[in-house]
Amino acid sequence: MTEASSTSSLQTPLPLLDSDLVRTFVAIAETGSFTRAARQVFRTPGALSMQIKRLEETLGKALFVRDARQVRLTPEGEVLLSFGRRLLKLNEEAVAQFLAPSLEGQVRFGTPDDVGTRVLPAVLAQFGRSHPAVQVDVIVGSSRDLLARLDAGELDIVLLTAGNDGQDPSRGERVHTEELVWAGRKGGIAQQRSVLPVALARHGCCWRTKAVDALDSAGRDYRVAYNSENCAGQVAAVMADLAVAPLPRNMVKAPLCILDETAGLPALGDYQVLMEKRDGRGPASDALAGYVIEQLRHPH
Repeated sequence: MTEASSTSSLQTPLPLLDSDLVRTFVAIAETGSFTRAARQVFRTPGALSMQIKRLEETLGKALFVRDARQVRLTPEGEVLLSFGRRLLKLNEEAVAQFLAPSLEGQVRFGTPDDVGTRVLPAVLAQFGRSHPAVQVDVIVGSSRDLLARLDAGELDIVLLTAGNDGQDPSRGERVHTEELVWAGRKGGIAQQRSVLPVALARHGCCWRTKAVDALDSAGRDYRVAYNSENCAGQVAAVMADLAVAPLPRNMVKAPLCILDETAGLPALGDYQVLMEKRDGRGPASDALAGYVIEQLRHPH
């Protein structure tokens, strides 16, 4: 091969991914079924199969493992799913920038600290790019306090943790469900103590209630080693290997680890995140709510 032909081959542009194919791929991955995805995108399962074949031919990789019971992602498919969600989100933001009506004004948003610290950085970055004229004020507090401020007209949207003591169970729409797990320091010894040291959130928090009820039901000896007004205090105690703590699965990051059944700790089940909106809120509030729900369901 001559130098000129080699240079020419290196400059051959890579193929572009068809957004329609990416949307179909994401739908199948999220539903786990060609049939359910077909209903979602208003096409036949056969048409979806052809689209995935085109996508696999473009990338030169198999994206799904198909068997009699389910459709599973290959390792390459899992990588593409992350890219695909981001591509679709960017496409939505780009189109909204030119076609969506311009939003202005102020949104007053309340969130518990455990949810806010995980979703707000990405939400505020995306929302700010699409709606730069909207001012977002964020208040962090307990679910009960946030709900009271919403009712007083001081907040437009609030996220709530379901199941807190004294909280009206009829308030809020469920927007996220997540597994609650026991977290410990990787390689630590706190979980090995005969009397388990536990770091818990304030009284009334559903995480605390679930943890105490589970330990009592299992007959496990424990002591409340640390109380904290927020989850950052729980994480700090676990980081120092002074205790274990009940935390949402997505909050457990290195050097913390999820303690499996070999630690002899009882299952904690799931907890739910709710959203409540103020009557009379403006369109900017509804737009921000949509970004929050999307980030909770598809974090990236």
